[in-house]
Amino acid sequence: MAGLRPSLAQRRQARGKRAFAVMGKVRLTHPDRIYWRDAGVTKEELAGYYKKVWTRMKPYVTGRVLALVRCPEGAEGECFFQKHARMGIPTEFLHPLQEEGEKIIAIDNFDGLLALIQGGALEIHVRGSAADDRERANWLVFDLDPGPGVDFKAVIEAAREVRTRMQRLHLTSFIKTTGGKGLHVVIPIKPVPWDIAKEFTRQVALSLEQDNPDRYIARSSKSRRPGRIFVDWLRNSREATAIAPYSTRARPGAPVAVPLSWTELSSLKAANQYTVRNISQRLSRLRTDPWADMSRCRQALPRFK
Repeated sequence: MAGLRPSLAQRRQARGKRAFAVMGKVRLTHPDRIYWRDAGVTKEELAGYYKKVWTRMKPYVTGRVLALVRCPEGAEGECFFQKHARMGIPTEFLHPLQEEGEKIIAIDNFDGLLALIQGGALEIHVRGSAADDRERANWLVFDLDPGPGVDFKAVIEAAREVRTRMQRLHLTSFIKTTGGKGLHVVIPIKPVPWDIAKEFTRQVALSLEQDNPDRYIARSSKSRRPGRIFVDWLRNSREATAIAPYSTRARPGAPVAVPLSWTELSSLKAANQYTVRNISQRLSRLRTDPWADMSRCRQALPRFK
């Protein structure tokens, strides 16, 4: 009978009382817990988002060491960075690896990612090496981080400048938003020792600063950051990490780090433009994956001149 039909408020209250939901093989406790209050994104909705993007995300998070930003009470609550497989995450779905007497985090499949979500992981970060070859880098990352007073268009131009310099060295590069303020330029390479990878990226960053010191800085000094873009090459070391493609960020609006094609930069408004709420629209419009060639692109790292 119509008069006995529960109201919207009653239905929401009933959903809020659910103790758990099951996705894949993982039991998500408190599925209605809100992880981003301003966007209204719940734990279960976050899991649903990752289910949609898993096929695209999988090549960048499986077979690599992961680090997490965990926010068990949501993005507005206490968050902390975690590198080891410890309490709070269903470890039976992970692929823990031994390193220096500790178990570090890796996953093999979607259930592994769901286990991280169950543990309140709102950010997934990855190392620049394969999990079974951790002494060598197989991709490089330039994190273009704008200081105070830098327009986002300048960050786009910085990304294009890095791309141009890589092209001169016959290296193909890929671009993604970070879900924060900046952009990442990623260069897949044939594995090289970390000292070589780090020195190469340092030289590139220094060359940008030397050629245009009013625009770029290769050092992390905060006093020199206003009005400049920090070309962060420090992510290119053994245990350093960068935000994974398609990972969410523990920031207002539930933004997502999104791979782009270089032609899309012209219309990009901000590095946090894409969110859990609007990413489906973007994916539905894509005819091809902008990073489709990433996994097949293995380039010898030349000496920087």
